Amino acid sequence: MAQYDVIVIGSGPGGYVAAIRCAQLGLKTACVEGRDTLGGTCLNVGCIPSKALLHASHQLHEAEHNFAKMGLKGKSPSVDWKQMLAYKDEVIAQNTKGIEFLFKKNKIDWLKGWGSIPEAGKVKVGDEIHDAKNIIIASGSEASALPGIEIDEKVVVTSTGALELGKIPKKMIVIGAGVIGLELGSVYARLGTSVEVIEFLDAITPGMDAEVQKTFQKLLQKQGIGFTLGAAVQKVDASKTKAKVTYKLRKDDSEHVADADVVLVATGRKPFTDGLGLSELGIEMSDRGQIKTDGHWRTNIPGIYAIGDCIDGPMLAHKAEDEGMAAAEVIAGKHGHVNYGVIPGVIYTHPEVANVGQTEQSLKDAGVDYKVGKFSFMGNGRAKANFAADGFVKILADKASDRILGAHIIGPMAGDLIHEICVAMEFGASAEDLALTCHAHPTYSEAVREAALACGDGPIHM
Repeated sequence: MAQYDVIVIGSGPGGYVAAIRCAQLGLKTACVEGRDTLGGTCLNVGCIPSKALLHASHQLHEAEHNFAKMGLKGKSPSVDWKQMLAYKDEVIAQNTKGIEFLFKKNKIDWLKGWGSIPEAGKVKVGDEIHDAKNIIIASGSEASALPGIEIDEKVVVTSTGALELGKIPKKMIVIGAGVIGLELGSVYARLGTSVEVIEFLDAITPGMDAEVQKTFQKLLQKQGIGFTLGAAVQKVDASKTKAKVTYKLRKDDSEHVADADVVLVATGRKPFTDGLGLSELGIEMSDRGQIKTDGHWRTNIPGIYAIGDCIDGPMLAHKAEDEGMAAAEVIAGKHGHVNYGVIPGVIYTHPEVANVGQTEQSLKDAGVDYKVGKFSFMGNGRAKANFAADGFVKILADKASDRILGAHIIGPMAGDLIHEICVAMEFGASAEDLALTCHAHPTYSEAVREAALACGDGPIHM
């Protein structure tokens, strides 16, 4: 029996970051992971592999559509799907081995196997029970399917199966117009697949800025992705090679059937806590299957903490990382902090979509007087030169104080540009602070400054 200050259950972004931070703070730490590799869903079958395929397919798109415009003549590349998957797998391996290296560097023990908590202060892995003064549950999430739909990960797939299809399908139906569905739908659309997205609500990317939603949908439609909105999927009938999706339009209750080679079920994710023994422990859970925690990531059982996708809040890797560091700080007797008002979200399509803070709707609902500063990438010299002038930057600021309350970007490198605004919001900056900050020319980031200027007397280049 080994004894630890902290045992972390799960090695995803929340878990491995928590383990590393605990070790840095001088705590004897172990991390439980049942997969053959560290990194959890994100590194193995989520964020990292999907970004690899997004990058590869975008390069194909550039070669097919933009190279010739720049004088780069030649035959368009053909797609070697097996090699593309091999590239994806190599990217995964580099990242997961990197976590192994960090564990060794920080003297963190990897307890290989699936963990459970037979009682407070003890973690069981296989036949061994380990003592821990503190336990951090970072068990993550799993794909949630619609009732009655059988997932085989070959014809009817989640994001996991979509990352390792045996061949590029001719037609794909994506159920759900959220982040995962649109990213993976984009990958296959660029590779020549006919992609149709079926969404229950009347807009894509639920909860996002309404103007971004409309612009984003139009740009994806220009890329060949079809949308059926306001549609409730009734069932999916699958054979070994084909599938039929039956859905009803909510506006008139009419029933329709669509065929596809592959159906991607991208209807969200749910906390994964199976096998941990939480109900036997008496750990309080929410109606949505999340572990309840207080403001310090503590459960109702002393010495047991929880972070990431298995607790309340957006299911984002970086949110889990922040909570992992904060929980480690609390355990070490310090002050852990996460600013939930400044957690960015990014969709890695082309163009990228990013947001942080409030939307116009949330500000209206709260009765906050605000102003909008908006700038189109059509006015950005770098974006025009790079065939990336679609989209805009929108900054929302308090009408009275000019303090930045939120931002929404659709355009080139949106996922990187949003962090300038995150830092500004963390320091309580005003839109004028951003507007008075010199930005290098020519860069995409100038569009952020112009949007900030638009909160005042107006942008220069529009």
